[in-house]
Amino acid sequence: MEQQPKRRRRRQRRRTLRERMGAPGSAVALLVTGLFELIGYGRELLAARLDTKKLRKQPKRRKRRKRRRQSIRWERVLVIGMALALLLFGLLQLIGYGLDLLAARRSTQELRELYQSAPTDVPEEPEETPEMLFPFDDAPTAVPMAEMPEETPTPAAAPEADLDLPTPSPTKTPIPRLPGTGYPGNPNRKISSRFKTLRKENKDIMGWLNIHRMLDEPVVQRDNVFYLDHDALREENANGALFLDSGISLKNRPYTYVIYGHNMKTGAMFGCLRNYENIDFYRNYPFITFDTMYESGRYVVFAVGNIATEEQYRDYLDLYALRSTSIPERKAGIDTLIATSMHTCTVDVQPDDQLLVLVTCVENDDYRRIVAARRVRTDENESALKTAAEKSRSR
Repeated sequence: MEQQPKRRRRRQRRRTLRERMGAPGSAVALLVTGLFELIGYGRELLAARLDTKKLRKQPKRRKRRKRRRQSIRWERVLVIGMALALLLFGLLQLIGYGLDLLAARRSTQELRELYQSAPTDVPEEPEETPEMLFPFDDAPTAVPMAEMPEETPTPAAAPEADLDLPTPSPTKTPIPRLPGTGYPGNPNRKISSRFKTLRKENKDIMGWLNIHRMLDEPVVQRDNVFYLDHDALREENANGALFLDSGISLKNRPYTYVIYGHNMKTGAMFGCLRNYENIDFYRNYPFITFDTMYESGRYVVFAVGNIATEEQYRDYLDLYALRSTSIPERKAGIDTLIATSMHTCTVDVQPDDQLLVLVTCVENDDYRRIVAARRVRTDENESALKTAAEKSRSR
């Protein structure tokens, strides 16, 4: 019975201790809870301030984005504007080329009508005078060997001869040259009626060039600059005109005619010469007609190719060699033309043949396209030459 009161006392003591300890524990708990709440409030406050700063920065970013968008728009507008300007410039250039082409064709048509409507002159008989120069077919191709002085050997001295006598120096053999020639049938260089009519429109017109269904144009001669951007009526035109080399004199019958013209992409002027690179075209149309104000002429093509204008290239050709009267120079020039031709040459060509050389530019500025022809000889048949041209092959 006595033990029960002791237990009760112990329980009471424990309760009192719990009660005494309960007040500080709750305070600590409240303190910890308040501390966590303060930390939470602080975090929320910090997050709110960060969100506020972000909200404040957003307008600046939007402005930057707007500026970037505006700059990109202006760049696009600038690029589109430049593209439209280039397109407009190209369109105007094309229109200009088209108008120039129409103007060139109109000028040529006017001259062609005058040329075809004018009466054809009857060729005059050559005057038999001792001083007259003969045409190519009758002229010798070189100075005869019998007339060329040879080197004289020094005679052997006699045993009793005076050793102080001067010894004759050997003489040099002159270079064989072609003789000067006059115009057969027109020794007085009378201008034909056709060209008298044409020269009333332009006194620089000296010839007319015709290639079957491809080219039918007047040829002028002034300098090698003016007709690069002027037509045959001396009007400004990007197509230019066909012009004879200014260094070729017509006072005597030239051994070589060198004619220049633009290589137009439209096929105008000498843009049509690219057709001769086709072997079938060459076989079908090997003849070219070139009439001057002093004579008419038919020529057969014997070489088509590209030659270099600079000496460092292997296929270099100096056009002066073809204009020279030196037989070795002309032969070397003809051999170069034949060697560089795109087609094999089956037409016989000699240094004393009269040549017609058509020259135009190509994409490479160091090269020129050449179509070379030689005059049909008086004793030749065009059908035989046509057969010879048909035997040509591409290389």
